[in-house]
Amino acid sequence: MRILRAVFCIMLLSVPVATVFAVSPVEEQRESLLSDHKIVFYGKGEEPHTDSIRHLMDKFYYDQFRSFQDPQAPYFLFMSRDTQLAMGIGGLVRMRGYFDWGGTTGIPGFSPYFIPVHRDELNRQKLGTTPAGTSLFFRVIGRNKRLGEYQLYIEANFNGYQGRDFHLKKAYAVVNDWTVGYAPSTFGDGSAVPPTIDSNGPTMKMDGTNVLVRYMHHFKKSGLYVAGSIETPDMAIQADNRQVAERSEFIPNLSAMVQYEWKQGQHVRLSAITRFMPYRDLINGRNHQEVGWGVQLSTVFRPIEPLTVYGTVNGGRSYSNFGGDFLLGKYDLVECDDCPGRLCTVPGWGYFFGLQYNFRPNLFVSATFGQGRYLPCCRVDGTDYKYGLYSAANLFWDVTPRIRVGAEVNVGKRQNFNGEHGWGRRVGALAQFSF
Repeated sequence: MRILRAVFCIMLLSVPVATVFAVSPVEEQRESLLSDHKIVFYGKGEEPHTDSIRHLMDKFYYDQFRSFQDPQAPYFLFMSRDTQLAMGIGGLVRMRGYFDWGGTTGIPGFSPYFIPVHRDELNRQKLGTTPAGTSLFFRVIGRNKRLGEYQLYIEANFNGYQGRDFHLKKAYAVVNDWTVGYAPSTFGDGSAVPPTIDSNGPTMKMDGTNVLVRYMHHFKKSGLYVAGSIETPDMAIQADNRQVAERSEFIPNLSAMVQYEWKQGQHVRLSAITRFMPYRDLINGRNHQEVGWGVQLSTVFRPIEPLTVYGTVNGGRSYSNFGGDFLLGKYDLVECDDCPGRLCTVPGWGYFFGLQYNFRPNLFVSATFGQGRYLPCCRVDGTDYKYGLYSAANLFWDVTPRIRVGAEVNVGKRQNFNGEHGWGRRVGALAQFSF
């Protein structure tokens, strides 16, 4: 925690430096990326005007569901001379190393859920490395007379066994206001999540990816975005197959959001989700279906040019298994002690906030703190997870627009209902190369 306080002090002492920036360092860093491309033109005619190229390039970077850990636009781009179509194939090589002491989580991601509450002499320290997050991706952006503007995107990551199995991460198509495919949920807000080297990020980060159909419209004059989606359901319940059994899900999740954006990359968003979770009472031979819901308020903004503020708070019933620490357990529906054969939804809440300070466009520090809390309405085992604390402080340096290195310190806590708790500590490093 001393390190976190030191980072915040550095940020406050550096505030006077804000006056030297004509534009935001974040925007300047983005401009350096936009100029760092090799464009191959094809088709007949002369090369298009610079403004036309820029307009199409902007679409590679501007995404309402983009997060800090998503890859940048490909370095090599194929573009038609009429600027009606652009295609790029890119990749990201990401290597992380970490060292845990005083209680290891046992996994590459830093999750309070896995912090041991009892001293384990076999796992007091751990040194690990992982290529997880290394990815290949393909994007097509274009305009058609009949369809209007469209986009195709496919991304696959090495995030499976030991971070070396190649798994599909995203695959979707966007046609005007419609998105169809395997894409980030409308309930999440990736751009409001502070930068971390740790792949898990804050404990209550809602970052689910689902097969969905989404409608999102931008009212350009007012800066408002509205969106609604139907999404493929998924649940994890405490079904023992003696008193309770899990049933097949047959009603999709319903999610929606409204966002006000006063400047590109700065907004406040309110989102919500409703989930339908069926199960069978084997004691009385009856089918039941419980309804879970969640709401989230998130924001990202810059009060002064070098400083970026991130914040998210969420709450509801049986929504937390949609992301964050509770995704690691069966917390959608839990057993009711006074009603054998019945399951209950679970209330909970969480929050996280962060600060990022840019000393230069390619050099910044950030700090993050968050908490997730489990609030069952019935008796639970004393060793069950009650809440988790998560914190991170880091430094990032973009050696070139496409080479990034960084270092990070993580401190977290797991608290059980019986009062037992454990602390986890980690230092990590990152080397990242994109093309």
